[in-house]
Amino acid sequence: METSKAMCVNELYVGLTKRLIPLKGRYGMSDEELRPVPKERAVLESFFTQLGMFSFDRAKDYVEREKDCSKSAGATWASLLAALAHLAAAEKAYHNMTFLGQKLGGQSFFSRKDSIRTIYTSLHNELKKVVSVGRHPSGGSAPYLEELLSHLSEQLCHFTQARMEVADLYEKMHALGSQKTVNSEELVSVLESILQKYSSRFHHPILSRLESSFQVEVDVLTQLLSCQAEISEWHFLPSLLHLHGAHTKLQAWALVFERQRETRKHLFGGQSQKAVQPPHLYLWLLRLQGALLAKFSFYFHEALSRQAPTSEMKALTARTAPDYFGKVSTFIRKHDAASVSLVFDNRGSASFQGHGYHHPHSYREAPKGVDQFPAVVSLPGGERPLTHWPNVIMIMSDRASELNSLDKVTYFYDDKVQSTYFLTRPEPHFTLVVIFDGRKSEKDSNVVAFLQELAASLRNSKPFSTLKPGSKG
Repeated sequence: METSKAMCVNELYVGLTKRLIPLKGRYGMSDEELRPVPKERAVLESFFTQLGMFSFDRAKDYVEREKDCSKSAGATWASLLAALAHLAAAEKAYHNMTFLGQKLGGQSFFSRKDSIRTIYTSLHNELKKVVSVGRHPSGGSAPYLEELLSHLSEQLCHFTQARMEVADLYEKMHALGSQKTVNSEELVSVLESILQKYSSRFHHPILSRLESSFQVEVDVLTQLLSCQAEISEWHFLPSLLHLHGAHTKLQAWALVFERQRETRKHLFGGQSQKAVQPPHLYLWLLRLQGALLAKFSFYFHEALSRQAPTSEMKALTARTAPDYFGKVSTFIRKHDAASVSLVFDNRGSASFQGHGYHHPHSYREAPKGVDQFPAVVSLPGGERPLTHWPNVIMIMSDRASELNSLDKVTYFYDDKVQSTYFLTRPEPHFTLVVIFDGRKSEKDSNVVAFLQELAASLRNSKPFSTLKPGSKG
């Protein structure tokens, strides 16, 4: 039965070839362009399609089965299949971020103790051998196939190097989770150099899903980190555009999981199929986007509130996590604070024009005096407490070194106006100010804890600590 099937396939191939050969001269086609897709190419395309859909285990099982079924095939093909099985395992570890916090070591190719650099280095070495064997074939496979396998392996070598460099960046970002400040611009610069270095190094059509996945991931991360940097400079439009760019690409990524779920549903029938679980890296990027959206909604609340009624704006900000506006409002009601303000120090910024978006060619005289310290947000009521503002600026100036440490809560009581001021700085250009009528204790735990928690959250370094699966942020 199997023999007759093979004969039928062979006859079909010969028949197609005979029909196509006369067309060769007419259209100037090469032998390779006319040749039906070889089985090996079909296997490769299927493998990388599964990898592109984050079906790492299925992709690994698939090439391992092919390797067992192709024992009579050439050495190059067998070596590449083995390397691809390791690639699927490496990609699973990478996307699930299980390598973070692990130390070098391990006795097998893919051990839980292996660092991601060890895994991809081993894979890189395997692929280099395939490249070498493919360039000097010893027989057993068609020359065009040997050439294709060698070419793909060479491009995959570049891919593994790119993965190692981005993985190094994730490890650095994870360590930043415990830092008081995160230099997002520096991280963006690293990402951009990686993109520039590898953007055209693994471009073969068979690797298109792999290339697309890499490009989307790096683009999303670049957009989010750029957004973080722009918010910290209180730049409304660039922050908004970066947020939108990241959102668009994450939506495209989400469609991959949806298609995978639909495919499984159609293949197996019914509605009871287990939903495809996106990898940890994707979920983390979503969380980082959510944290930035919450910060954006708070820092640009005045500009955004012009676009919607108060009730609608309140409902929208309540959906952010955390809801900074809601947290501050609750604190004021619960502890009877006179006001809570986030102050922006605009000194040295010639381009500053105030809240929201301004046409790049519009002119406005640079602010002077107290206007160099606008209130980003001021609650309750939305207006900064004008009578207290000179005091606030004086405290910010006199206690600058204390505030610049970014972990201290500064206390000041003014007996002339019978008011208490608590200040802390979440990041260099911004200061949180809580004002109470009357005297409050310097060590009031409710106020100190509120300011420390709010400042740490606005710093937005906590999401980096949650890069490692199971971490609490």
